[in-house]
Amino acid sequence: MVVNHASTLSVEYFIQYLELVMKSRHIPLKEAEQYMRDQFFKGNPHSYGESTASHFIQAIQHIEKKENENERN
Repeated sequence: MVVNHASTLSVEYFIQYLELVMKSRHIPLKEAEQYMRDQFFKGNPHSYGESTASHFIQAIQHIEKKENENERN
């Protein structure tokens, strides 16, 4: 996937991307997060800017919250 370094990537973008990685690789969120840090960000989550890095963290938190809610139900 080609990403333009000039744009800020959204929380929704990262939610979708993380969920795709989790489903396609059959891995939990923590492993998907590490995969993204290594492969997408090449070890530097701030390489696309502070806003994009923040949106990545927010997406992780959103998925964690959703998983916790699903576990309670």
